[in-house]
Amino acid sequence: MAMKASLQLRVGTQLTMTPQLKQAISLLQLSTLDLRQEIQQALDGNPLLDQEDEFSEQAATDTPEDGWADSIPNELSVDSDWSDTYQDTPRATGAEGPDFDRQAAGQSLHGHLLWQLAMLDLTADEHLIAEALIDAVDANGYLTQSLADVEDGLHRQGLLEANLTHIESVLARLQQFEPTGAFARDLGECLTLQLETLPETTPLLMPARRLVRQFLPALGRDESRLLKRRLGLDDAGLEAVTELIRSLDPRPGSAFESVASGYVIPDLLARRSEHGWQLELNPDAVPRLRIQPDYASLIKRADNSQDNRFLKEHLQEARWLIKSLSSRNDTLLRVGREIVARQLDFLDHGEQAMQPLILADIAAAVDMHESTISRVTTQKYLHTPRGVFELKYFFSSQLGGKDDSAHSSTAIRARIKQLVAQEPADKPLSDSRLAALLDDAGIHVARRTVAKYREALGIPPTSERRRRR
Repeated sequence: MAMKASLQLRVGTQLTMTPQLKQAISLLQLSTLDLRQEIQQALDGNPLLDQEDEFSEQAATDTPEDGWADSIPNELSVDSDWSDTYQDTPRATGAEGPDFDRQAAGQSLHGHLLWQLAMLDLTADEHLIAEALIDAVDANGYLTQSLADVEDGLHRQGLLEANLTHIESVLARLQQFEPTGAFARDLGECLTLQLETLPETTPLLMPARRLVRQFLPALGRDESRLLKRRLGLDDAGLEAVTELIRSLDPRPGSAFESVASGYVIPDLLARRSEHGWQLELNPDAVPRLRIQPDYASLIKRADNSQDNRFLKEHLQEARWLIKSLSSRNDTLLRVGREIVARQLDFLDHGEQAMQPLILADIAAAVDMHESTISRVTTQKYLHTPRGVFELKYFFSSQLGGKDDSAHSSTAIRARIKQLVAQEPADKPLSDSRLAALLDDAGIHVARRTVAKYREALGIPPTSERRRRR
């Protein structure tokens, strides 16, 4: 059969990680306090940026237009399930765990992992395995125990059915959690997990994956000749692969190390009006920016001098920042409005009316990835007449009720708290009795689940409550 070469034209689209898109994603996951610092640094370093109390649309547009300015798209697509790999800023804080009060300003890595665990559909045994693996994660996000040691620990707890196959299966699911790269057993696996989230169209992705799997020690020893020979790369190719690897985070859990517990600034405000509940951005959360008109007026189209290039570059950066902030606000509003729409009963009646809600529900409603929803709801706060809540607070797992009804874990905890508060002083309610009372109310919950929620609420067991009274 004769063979011949041919040239084919293929039309398609792909997402490319540009510095501007990277900036938009980075801003999306910042808390309000961190965002204020980021904006202040930009104001200090860019003479084309200006801050004003009342933003003037005219001031923002009274700048010379040119081809390079038109390259800025109207919309920044910050929704990507692989962009977590590119981290320049901390993205962590929030709840203390899936079954604890989420109004704290800070969150540990352990709590962040537990919160994501609550969103998984696991069997009881798989849940115990997952908790054991989370307990084995250190502050940098690495597993500190071998899977054999985890297996031994589970056997000592009475879970004799656990074996290495089961543990490996659960581990594979946990390695999809944020921060990307967590639950790795060594540096090579950590970097591999991050590379696996990148699109297959990423330049030199395959040699980068091969390098971290097989030749990472050689990279540390700077054995460039060996690496080029083994990977089939020239100098430029190896430099590009090395740069890609350096963009990864070797300590994915480190962003959670120094979480401050202080005051928070709400990003969103929920108010009741005659037309129902209204949601809006907090106008005092972050400063409004505009293009500095005096410097912008100095830019000349045809002037290629060093000063003019300096002004053009900083004008471009200023416009990208303003565009990224606008994209962040739009995304926050979309997600916040959907959450409020699904938790109207909570706003009207309190915790006992909280509805079951998971990340996938909001992701489907606003047509975004679950990882984007996770970023948007971490360290973002909503002010309501009932208090200030992290957006993560409105997510809780679903437990079954009678007649195919469902109840959120938050609502069940609130109901348990109420029952204990109303119990007779001389005859406190046991966990079994609490479970029976919940069942009478149409909420079917196992006794051990009641015990778990009671402990999470800080309510002592029956014997201690009787002694205290």
